[in-house]
Amino acid sequence: MLTGLSIRDVVLIEALDLEFHEGLGVLTGETGAGKSILLDALGLALGGRGDSGLVRHGAAQAVVTASFDAPALVLTLLDDNGFATEPGEPLVVRRIVKRDGGSRGFVNDQPASAGLLRDIAPHLVEIHGQHDDRGLLSPAGHRALLDAFGRVDTSTTARAWTALRDAEGALAAARAEIDAAARDRDWLEHAVAELTALDPEPEEEQTLADRRRTMQRAEKIVDDLAAVDAHLEGSDGGLSKLRQAARVLERIAGDHDALAEALAAVDRAVIEGAVAEERLREARVDLSHDPRKLEDDEARLFELRAMARKHRVQPDDLGALSDELRHRLERLDAGESGIVDLEVKVTLARAVYDSAAAAVTAERTAAAARLDAAVTGELAPLKLDAARFRTEVAPIGEDGWSALGRDRVEFAISTNPGAPFAPLIKIASGGELSRFILALKVALAEEGAAATMVFDEIDRGVGGAVASAIGERLARLAERTQLLVVTHSPQVAARGQQHLLIAKSHDGTVTRTGVRALDEDERREEIARMLSGATITAEARAQAERLLETA
Repeated sequence: MLTGLSIRDVVLIEALDLEFHEGLGVLTGETGAGKSILLDALGLALGGRGDSGLVRHGAAQAVVTASFDAPALVLTLLDDNGFATEPGEPLVVRRIVKRDGGSRGFVNDQPASAGLLRDIAPHLVEIHGQHDDRGLLSPAGHRALLDAFGRVDTSTTARAWTALRDAEGALAAARAEIDAAARDRDWLEHAVAELTALDPEPEEEQTLADRRRTMQRAEKIVDDLAAVDAHLEGSDGGLSKLRQAARVLERIAGDHDALAEALAAVDRAVIEGAVAEERLREARVDLSHDPRKLEDDEARLFELRAMARKHRVQPDDLGALSDELRHRLERLDAGESGIVDLEVKVTLARAVYDSAAAAVTAERTAAAARLDAAVTGELAPLKLDAARFRTEVAPIGEDGWSALGRDRVEFAISTNPGAPFAPLIKIASGGELSRFILALKVALAEEGAAATMVFDEIDRGVGGAVASAIGERLARLAERTQLLVVTHSPQVAARGQQHLLIAKSHDGTVTRTGVRALDEDERREEIARMLSGATITAEARAQAERLLETA
């Protein structure tokens, strides 16, 4: 509920601080006193247009601060948008408009956009005025209101809708895949054929590359090996010369110790030379290769790499690519039977949704009849006895189907006998419109109501018994939610649990609007003024007393 409203420098209001209570609060005052300024200020705090015309003459800026005991839904919305809130703590919304038209918004002293204020506003305050096009006047909310009134259960429809959407999504995906694959069938068949012919093996590229490097290196060192052979082997080779030297030394080694040592060294050299000779022989065997093998390996390696470049993959991924393309081709071949299965699932899911949605439509139709009867019962006492109310439940196109069913719901009225039904928004009379809203609100009770409701001159153009009926219904509605009513009717004012008087004052140079709460004696005097006009008579005071006692 709205607990407080602080206004600074808005139009004719210089400084004003108001407290509000539960139940029905009434605002009265002479015509032109500035009652609409209060509503404009409240609308500004809740994200309304920040017009520089609202700034009081001579002031640099206008400031409006509204305090609320906010419902949990609003706190959740604020938390989702990064605003720190605490349950049980007041919610303070502030809006500043500067003389140049610039504006700033705050929620609990944290900067907030006007868009966010507009998002939370419908859950805090519902204003019904002569030019209001929100709340009950918006067809977008009529279905939810009817469902809440009729306790319409859409859970089965929601599950059926999810199943239908899933089935349709699977079918669409399968068709898209098959269509794409069908366009590429020739390419797929060719790619699978050439990859199958290539038959790449795991890590084959690395194996071929290593073997190719080895064979290329062997070709480079073969000449060096031949030179080594020439120096070591043959009759003129180094090893042959060492053996000849050893035979000569054997004949003379006994003649001197040094010759014996020389012979031993030469023998060792011959032995090491023989070892070297054997190792060279092994190397020649290992490094020998068939040149045609090198050519074959190179051809295979280049073929693998060329195929990998063609398909933009690594050579080692060619095997996996071959499997993937083969499976795509297989799915394409088997696709038609799969599509048939998915089409059957969609048909079954649609049948389930149709049944669930039809049940919801039947519930809504029955609830609409009950709501029509309830609203009609409220019309005659509100001087709307010639009017007719109808809740239209109509089918919508398939593109509008949802988890909530396939119905469009709109409240419509006919204000005169024989006149066609039309949407609520098209009613011309502001007072008449407000009384329709009141009738609907009474019929709907708590369904879809904001924490605070404001009615602006709901009693315009009526009096007597009709005004009493309006007051009685406002009082009933105020038992469930906080109501603020701007009224010219003494019958409505007498019903108020809080009475605020709006008055204009003039000190010769500056005109100001002020608001003050009235005590019981002051209420009686104000209601008497509303009954008799500028001159308050004893009869008017007595009548005011009777109205207060009756209320």
